[in-house]
Amino acid sequence: MALPTAKAAPAMPFASRPHGGGILLRRPSSPPVPAAALRLGPLFWPWEKVKIGPLSVSPMGFGTWAWGNQLLWGYEESMDSELQDCFNLALKNGINLFDTADSYGTGKLNGQSERLLGKFISEGPNRSPDDVVIATKFAAYPWRLTSGQFVNACKSSLERLQIDRLGIGQLHWSTANYAPLQERVLWDGLVEMYDKGLVRAVGVSNYGPKQLLKIHSYLESRGVPLSSAQVQFSLLSMGDEQMELKTVCDSLGVRVIAYSPLGLGMLTGKYDASNLPNGPRSVLFRQILPGLESLLSCLESIADRKGKTMSQVAINWCICKGAIPIPGVKTVRHVEDNLGALGWRLSADEISELEAAAMDCPKKMVQNIFQTA
Repeated sequence: MALPTAKAAPAMPFASRPHGGGILLRRPSSPPVPAAALRLGPLFWPWEKVKIGPLSVSPMGFGTWAWGNQLLWGYEESMDSELQDCFNLALKNGINLFDTADSYGTGKLNGQSERLLGKFISEGPNRSPDDVVIATKFAAYPWRLTSGQFVNACKSSLERLQIDRLGIGQLHWSTANYAPLQERVLWDGLVEMYDKGLVRAVGVSNYGPKQLLKIHSYLESRGVPLSSAQVQFSLLSMGDEQMELKTVCDSLGVRVIAYSPLGLGMLTGKYDASNLPNGPRSVLFRQILPGLESLLSCLESIADRKGKTMSQVAINWCICKGAIPIPGVKTVRHVEDNLGALGWRLSADEISELEAAAMDCPKKMVQNIFQTA
């Protein structure tokens, strides 16, 4: 059964649903929307799909970094049942883009994110695998020294995902800063994947504007279009380099995919100095959260005015900037809340208000060490 089109009529007008269909994490005293009501969907339409190269995808996807990551996200195999519920609920509500990587999963669980996605696709709703757009990333491991090794990495991902062709094959990072000779191998690997029909589109991740121009030119000379560029992009990651990259992508027709659109959780309103997440994230949160009072206050004010949650406002900002956000999800509540970011838009004044507050933050997100200029 094919996914309904983005123009399918919702069961009730979007504006009439309290809190945009989400759960008010910032006000624990507010009664949450019953979860059952959110599973009768599709409840979060109408919205238009957007293009990534030849692909039509939902204006928001979901990231699966946490699926298999014990160190940073506390993954346990007992979570798998709810993760499948997350996947099924997302599909039911028209989300068809899922981002993963061949390196996701710690230790013996390396590749677990892809394996889980493959299992969920095969055991989920009765739909063709082609209805789900999987974007996976291939790590530039130092032992991957030929284009053929990257093609083999792609084939291994396809096996774990139990599909015949990827939606988007992406380079996880550039080696230009530390192994420039390997960089051309990465590019040739993308070309071979595309020419062999293993991927429908190709993209990059953690590429800065200068390196993006170089790979775009090279791929173009080989007859391969560059369709996407994934970068850390949020109200906490809107520095000069990110905005320059966005401008370059817009000029080239390359779609920006925004990872960490909620700043690893700092923009949700869930955390403060006395309530920090477990694990390594707490170190970063201690450094940045104390300076976010103005931005968080602005997010909460706009959320209150619009009947949304802070998370929904932060994600919607990414959408309004023309990016496709891919917030991570671990629970059904995450999916329900994030879905409420769709079907509406911030006003120009609200966008300016948020960006002014973000610019006043004394500390921003630390950029990925693998991102190039």
